[in-house]
Amino acid sequence: MRFRTLALTVVVFAVAMAYLESACVVYLQRALSISPDQLFPLRGPEAVGDLAAIEVGRELATLAMLAALGCLAGSRWLDRLAWTAVAFGAWDIAYYGWLWVFVGWPHSPGTWDLLFLIPVPWAGPVWAPVAVSLALIGFGLAAAYASRLGRPVQADSKRFATGLAGGLLVVLSFTLDAPGLMSGRMPGWYPWPVFAAGMALASWAAWTALRAGAADSREARSRPS
Repeated sequence: MRFRTLALTVVVFAVAMAYLESACVVYLQRALSISPDQLFPLRGPEAVGDLAAIEVGRELATLAMLAALGCLAGSRWLDRLAWTAVAFGAWDIAYYGWLWVFVGWPHSPGTWDLLFLIPVPWAGPVWAPVAVSLALIGFGLAAAYASRLGRPVQADSKRFATGLAGGLLVVLSFTLDAPGLMSGRMPGWYPWPVFAAGMALASWAAWTALRAGAADSREARSRPS
């Protein structure tokens, strides 16, 4: 399959999957009489019963499906990781887009959202996960295309550790206020400097890994046979 066709297939699947998930969210909100603008303070177990456990399972199922799509699209582990990143980013952005079409939410990039529940509540303004998703799509497509051209990314231990540290900082920015949210408090100030530092580290690791792969490929072609 040509690269453009494969990329379009992955994105179309992710967008369609986002439609289904956003529709389910709308149904749940209507069934539980929850307005999209009343996500916070978080409702306790007495309000949602065993639906909290089902919601966690739904999140795990979503991640499993996106990872499965990446595994089907890629041929090596780095390719599969790259396509999983593309699928996740496209799904996440389309999820917010469909919700806006359905119910007019989120109202702005600064609207707060409950992102995940595993293992603690993740929360942040919508612009933050969208920024992560745009980076995942961009670097994912670049890595998958480079691999198709025979110049896979060079993810050595230093770059891997830097990227991992950046990712953990991004996660920390979403979960730093988890104890307060679990106690029923409204979201406070979003620690965007932590988020920005994490994005910078992860982006540097991905960019240098792509450049190193391209440099190694040029060097290999210039060697006399």
